[in-house]
Amino acid sequence: MKPVYAHIAVVGTGAMGRGIAQIAAQAGSTVTLYDTQPAAMAAAQQAIASQWDKLQDKGRMDAATVAACKARLQSANALTDLASCDLVVEAIVEKLEVKAALFAQLEEIVRPEAVLASNTSSLSITAIAAKLKHPQRVAGYHFFNPVPLMKVVEVIAGLKTAPAVCTALSEYARQMGHTPVTAQDTPGFIVNHAGRGYGTEALRIVSEGVADFATIDRILRDQVGFKLGPFELMDLTALDVSHPVMESIYHQYYEEARYRPSVITAQRLAGGVLGRKTGEGFYRYENNVAQVAPEPPVPQVAEMPPVWVSPRAARRAELLQLLKDLGAKIETGQSPSMQALTLVAPLGFDVTTVAVVERLDPARTVGIDMLIDDAATKRRVLATNPATRADMRDAAHALFARDGKAVSVIRDSGGFVTQRVVATIVNIATDICQQRICTPADLETAVTLGLGYPLGPLAMGNLYGPTNVLEVLFNLQTVYGDTRYRPSPWLRRRGAIGLSLLHEEE
Repeated sequence: MKPVYAHIAVVGTGAMGRGIAQIAAQAGSTVTLYDTQPAAMAAAQQAIASQWDKLQDKGRMDAATVAACKARLQSANALTDLASCDLVVEAIVEKLEVKAALFAQLEEIVRPEAVLASNTSSLSITAIAAKLKHPQRVAGYHFFNPVPLMKVVEVIAGLKTAPAVCTALSEYARQMGHTPVTAQDTPGFIVNHAGRGYGTEALRIVSEGVADFATIDRILRDQVGFKLGPFELMDLTALDVSHPVMESIYHQYYEEARYRPSVITAQRLAGGVLGRKTGEGFYRYENNVAQVAPEPPVPQVAEMPPVWVSPRAARRAELLQLLKDLGAKIETGQSPSMQALTLVAPLGFDVTTVAVVERLDPARTVGIDMLIDDAATKRRVLATNPATRADMRDAAHALFARDGKAVSVIRDSGGFVTQRVVATIVNIATDICQQRICTPADLETAVTLGLGYPLGPLAMGNLYGPTNVLEVLFNLQTVYGDTRYRPSPWLRRRGAIGLSLLHEEE
């Protein structure tokens, strides 16, 4: 198949530039590399060729194909050597003024019909093209690292980008074996925008002293099914990459509370505690393996108290059945006896608030997160309040660990851990749809391919119930008084009338 762009240039030879060059050559395009450092350019060409050799060794490419790809890969001595290119993809430093200056140079060199694309992850395409004579041929073309493995690419239209440019770039992405998603020119586009909730909400939970990094990572892996916990993920990407993106999107949205960064990552960035690549981040690494303290053992409880369950508990019938299966002595009176362990299962509220509102003895009250069906999780999460007695905490821990399922006990928090992180992810995603940044379908594709979530955020909201997510958000806003948790109109309206979050108006 003839490629959409027969001859492309990649400016910048970092990991991203090398990856784009590799898949473009594999798609049949002649690829010219350019870097201001000749040594970097030569090293990039060699690294790409080495990748093809490895693919040949694994039987994924034959010798003839590898030879053809190598023949299509070349380097340029100067920017003026790119004059004959049909497409130039910029993959240089993430600074607006530097990118704008490069595009101004390129505009004077390439042919009028050539397309100029930026691989920026969060800068405005409109701003990059603002001073050009022909901004209609400039678009965003955001790949993810490592490019050959991350199969999604965001195609972004600036304010003056011609629709045909995005159409052609999308088709070219398909020829390279990638899935294109189209987005409006907004801070963070789709993936980096949708991904704000996961890390920033986890950081807020830590900042409240609710749980440590490892506990939060375990909860979100085992309860929701994320491949990596938020702190494992930030260690992998490194804070010198992830924190500036947090700040950039926050400031570009004029200090929108939903995207508020954390002083925790700012301090760690300043101290050079960046993650795996420095040997220390939220975890310490030895031979690139995280050193994680073992979980606390299950307490030994000589005599288990009877258990009383709040009539307002989420999934109350399921919780009662679970307690029966675990062999608990269940009280059925209107109020708990003086000996009873009192269980509450709120959505969004903290245990303290529920104990006060329901006039329960806080010393004997423990919360359990029942947002997700217990059978669908690998971990149960309990929360104490400041007055919970140690014997009641230990009894609850021992009881819910009887069948061998992992149990985490955290301090009091509105929405535990899973509820508030999931609700934040769903809320931001629905607001992306509300702003018409992209279609619901493209959002789901971008997030599952770009972030590796177990489900797209809209599908996640549908699975756990839009009305439940709404209740979590409304109650979080009550507990914390923070506009961060105000529900998006997209979520509020669809939740109110029972529509799928994937539903788009005609």
